[in-house]
Amino acid sequence: MNQRILHRSIFLLAWIISCCGLCQTVSADDVNFENDVQPILEAKCWHCHGPDEQEAGLRLDQRAIMLIGGDSGAATIVPGKPDKSYLIEVVKHLDEEMAMPPDDDKLSDEEIELLSQWIREGAKWPGQMDSIVEVKSDHWSFQPINRPAVPEVSFADVGPIDRFLLRTLKQNGLSMSKPAEARTLIRRVSIVLTGLAPKPEEVEAFVKASALNSDQAYTELVDRLIESPQFGERWAQHWLDVIRWAETNGSEANLYRKNAWIYRDYVVRAFNQDIPYDQFIREQIAGDSMGVGEATGFLVAGPHVPAATVGREPSAIRQARADRMDEIMQTVGASVLGVSIGCARCHNHKFDPISIQDYYSMTGVFQDIEFGSRFPEFANEHPRKQRGKALWKTIAANRTKLRTTGGWEEDWGAFRELHFTPTETQSIRIRFKTNNVTLDELEVFGPDQPQQNLALASQGTQLTGFPEKGFEGRNPIDRIIDGDYGTMTWRGKVEKGDQEKPWAVLKFVQPVTIERIRFSSNREYFNDTDYLDKKPYLPKYQYDIDVLDSDGNWKPYVNSWHVTNQLTKQNPERKEWLATIQAKIAQLSEEGPRPSFVGRLIPPATSYVLMRGSPENPRDEVMPAAPKILDGSLGLTSDDSGRKRRAKFAQWATSPDNPLTARVMANRIWHHIFGAGIVTTTSDFGTAGAGPTHPELLDWLAAELMEPSDAAAQPWSMKSMIRKLVMTKAFRQSSVPLAESMKIDADTALLWRFPPKRVEAEVIRDSILQASGSIDLSVGGRSYRIHNEKKTYAQWEVVDNHGPETWRRMIYQERMRRVDDQMFTAFDFPDCGQVRPKRPVSTTPLQALNLMNSKFVLEQSKMIADRSMKEANSNLPQAVERCFERLLGRKPNRDERDDCCELAKEFDLSLVCRALINSNEFAFLP
Repeated sequence: MNQRILHRSIFLLAWIISCCGLCQTVSADDVNFENDVQPILEAKCWHCHGPDEQEAGLRLDQRAIMLIGGDSGAATIVPGKPDKSYLIEVVKHLDEEMAMPPDDDKLSDEEIELLSQWIREGAKWPGQMDSIVEVKSDHWSFQPINRPAVPEVSFADVGPIDRFLLRTLKQNGLSMSKPAEARTLIRRVSIVLTGLAPKPEEVEAFVKASALNSDQAYTELVDRLIESPQFGERWAQHWLDVIRWAETNGSEANLYRKNAWIYRDYVVRAFNQDIPYDQFIREQIAGDSMGVGEATGFLVAGPHVPAATVGREPSAIRQARADRMDEIMQTVGASVLGVSIGCARCHNHKFDPISIQDYYSMTGVFQDIEFGSRFPEFANEHPRKQRGKALWKTIAANRTKLRTTGGWEEDWGAFRELHFTPTETQSIRIRFKTNNVTLDELEVFGPDQPQQNLALASQGTQLTGFPEKGFEGRNPIDRIIDGDYGTMTWRGKVEKGDQEKPWAVLKFVQPVTIERIRFSSNREYFNDTDYLDKKPYLPKYQYDIDVLDSDGNWKPYVNSWHVTNQLTKQNPERKEWLATIQAKIAQLSEEGPRPSFVGRLIPPATSYVLMRGSPENPRDEVMPAAPKILDGSLGLTSDDSGRKRRAKFAQWATSPDNPLTARVMANRIWHHIFGAGIVTTTSDFGTAGAGPTHPELLDWLAAELMEPSDAAAQPWSMKSMIRKLVMTKAFRQSSVPLAESMKIDADTALLWRFPPKRVEAEVIRDSILQASGSIDLSVGGRSYRIHNEKKTYAQWEVVDNHGPETWRRMIYQERMRRVDDQMFTAFDFPDCGQVRPKRPVSTTPLQALNLMNSKFVLEQSKMIADRSMKEANSNLPQAVERCFERLLGRKPNRDERDDCCELAKEFDLSLVCRALINSNEFAFLP
């Protein structure tokens, strides 16, 4: 071998050895944690993310914690997947906002490759491979509910609840106040249970009965009030506050939510029928599978931005969907669990053991819910189902009569439906006679499967037409058979004078028998929003319909104006039959099953963790589940149906093993009876919320709600729990302040007296109506209107907030977000944009002005005065007494009577009524 070749061989060998050495640095065999990885972490990471300091909640000296991640919620390392590991993302500086270490200390490419290779191999860390981090918390609300023993106290005839309170009072050097007077007590308990002040005759009867046997009189009073229809209305209002229920969506357009009120009626009925609370929750989460489909209005009670406002930009659509899911999380978290689950949307919860994985696992439960309308699912015994059957029977009878004379057209508001003699064909052609046709959907039905739309593209139906791409190419014809109602329409527009008018041809997979065709231009607006002054009304489309015969020829079959006009002229009796059908259609919208804003059901999507809450940054797939800290594994996968997901979650949420659901509701009931909860932050039982003033009492109440100590009581009975609380000595005691007790407990948190509070806006308004005798106590039904019909992006305006048609209870007033009703909004009536478990109490001049000078109060005060004068046979002193009895539940003393008589003589008795309505005695619960 010559010298030159030898030198080359030696050089090549050396180069190969050198390369092999480099390869060994990052080879699958030789990456060593102690030698290669730990020095990098120690030098560049542990100073800020080690045992002494954990910036962003991130710790990089323990493998088990790295598997979980820090505050971001993203796993720091995913063994075998460096591309899924947040550590690699931040050290590569892919996002400058999260770049680590900073530029001056940025890792070299070789160091990044070492970390990547280490993760690719499985992130082996000697001594830590078996370490795990358990999700746990010692916070009181996450602990199991254990019924505590009832304290022994030195009082006879004292129930369990009072015993807990008396023990705490004694420990603080306090005692309960003397019992309240009968007049005070009946006013208090009537307002707490029904939201209405008692009538004068009810007060007098109770005072007399109490003088004979106070306990018996009070027991009978409580039983009567709890069983009254007004009980459900009062307590339904509390629930609606918590979940932010309203009849508009709260966005820029603030569009109306049509027939959302049937959910409100469901809540009223649930409280009146004493539906067990666990069933009440299950129905609201999964009512579509329980025969009470209207109950799922709970899930879409929060605000949302409608599709028309979002636009068609894909990223905007994804963001809006994520925002709507967050509204559901806020509703469920605050109302049922009492946990601010929404705080984990972008990162792990700052205070509670709720991770970002928990948040997106929980969104996975509700992926089949969309904000919108559907026909609610009703069991056969449901009153709406029964009423609907009766109405449909009448419609069917008149349709049978019409068939003997030919076809006809029905106006269902959302769509027009043409009926004609059944015919078999494989294709139909619709030739419009107008230059401009707007359709969001064209549907075809046959007699064999009346609810199956034969025209759907998903059924294999082929569509051709003109103009194919629609107006200016932006409104293509294929939208009319995509099964999607709404603003995405076909606009078949041609210029005036054009010979060819818009047309559409549907070709079915095989010959079918057809008998009905539906046309709609924006069914979503009609079903969901309505009350617009420029509605997408359905024009009387002029068209001819041709069918393809067996020889392949087009055969003229029916045309619109001939059906609706010519046949009726030939058969005058048709007019009555058609009028009856239209009348029953109108009744169906009020009394039977109708599309209602209780949530639209869609195919459930797979749920992913969205890094920093952005739908543009999806990470790992997560299974539908509840929070891990609450043993929330539901055994579900992304392949499970939406109905199954929600049913499983509902079962978990109402399990006795869940420590939050019963605690939260027991505390919420306490809050509405005593004015403040044992936990004052009634929708936040987390570490950032308030602690319980009486922790053992709260657990006793939660256990009692689930399993009453009285064997005759129903488990989870809300009425039973409410009754227990209003029967306590604590509730029945005087509210008079005592100087020495005020020094120890100025806020009355320990209940040494009944804590007085201002009543809500609804109580003020409804009690005024009751005093005048004008109140309409009919229960349920469509809300009464005080607003105008508006343009899409205009704001709602109050047009009549005091007329006779508004004299129902205020719970039935249409509840519009971001709208001042110009009267009772001043009394802290909620806007429904935010969760409102506890209404604030403000004092403003506007309150006094409204109760003195508003048209409503002027009108009602005149009615109260006239009624009182009539009952007193025009005797002014006696009329003044009647005004006091109707508004304050008592007679005036001599000075009050004399002063009021002088005022009435100088001005008018109605001014006396306005003064009484403005008094603290009228506006406060005694």
